[in-house]
Amino acid sequence: MAANEDHEESYKEFKVVVNMTASALEKHLKSEESQSVGQKKDGGESTGHVERRRIVEMQHKKKSELTDEDYGHMRKVVGYVRRHLKQGGPKDKDAVKDSPWRLSLMNWVYDPRKDA
Repeated sequence: MAANEDHEESYKEFKVVVNMTASALEKHLKSEESQSVGQKKDGGESTGHVERRRIVEMQHKKKSELTDEDYGHMRKVVGYVRRHLKQGGPKDKDAVKDSPWRLSLMNWVYDPRKDA
């Protein structure tokens, strides 16, 4: 697959997976719930929080401004969200709202409740 085709596919998949706006993500990330989930290195900030800065940065860019590195990061985000979704969340829809599963996905800009 040519680089342009690969970039276009990555862009399309990213736009499907990222279902939160930059402002909604920023609000979520300031919440105590968001801070409580995710893998943390050395007791610091969770991986999802570190990743979200890149995601928000990409959301603010025009498509023509995206770099090869950005497209690679898009593929990383898509892969994470798809793997996390396959793990599945709580069976009870009411339990999904405050579940660590959902909150972790939201740190990566995907809110599974938007699909419900």
